[in-house]
Amino acid sequence: MALKIIVSYDDTDNDRDALALGRLLAFSGAELSLAYVRHAQGGALEQKEAEELLARGAASLGAPDMPRHVIVNPGTSVGLAELAERENADVIVFGSEYRTAAGTVKPGISAHKLLLGGPAAIAVAPAGMREHPSAGINTIGILDEGDVAARDTANSLASALGASVVDFSGRPVDLLVVGSRPESPQGKVTLSASSDYAVEAATYPVLVVARGVPLSFGAPQPQVA
Repeated sequence: MALKIIVSYDDTDNDRDALALGRLLAFSGAELSLAYVRHAQGGALEQKEAEELLARGAASLGAPDMPRHVIVNPGTSVGLAELAERENADVIVFGSEYRTAAGTVKPGISAHKLLLGGPAAIAVAPAGMREHPSAGINTIGILDEGDVAARDTANSLASALGASVVDFSGRPVDLLVVGSRPESPQGKVTLSASSDYAVEAATYPVLVVARGVPLSFGAPQPQVA
């Protein structure tokens, strides 16, 4: 069964970065969908605007029929977590916080909350990734925190994309795969202090894997226009 990847998308530049990362990961054969969390019930107009926002994101990928979800929840992180559990999603992708300098990574509030016990792997795109749509993944770094799930995930993605895997030493890579800390509950994402620092210092996409749950990527698929 193909991995399920949800991109948190609100049509801002930073979430277009998330879309670029989601597209790159989906190239390995994963199923990609978009999600937008509304914070109030509102009316038909707000629902229509949300649907149109997601439709624009799908159209920008050349995939107008891709799955899209409008969720109503006071908390973006809670809404996305509930959606991920309902859809059996494997990864939630975020852009960096909107004030982040180009080329660097800074998880926003919602992403940060899900890095403290979320039910699915969390990926964060560096600011400005949208401007490099043809970028690929040739080198994958691993910061495993003693959890084989991170290494298995990196090896699976590397096999799908024809990339190489290296133990992370602080040098730039094309993607960093991070394991959750040893005391994390099975199936939950939690960063250690050292891993949190590595994420905040990153200048490349980051994928944080839930404890004990490796991601299995499939064969590459043709990229959409």
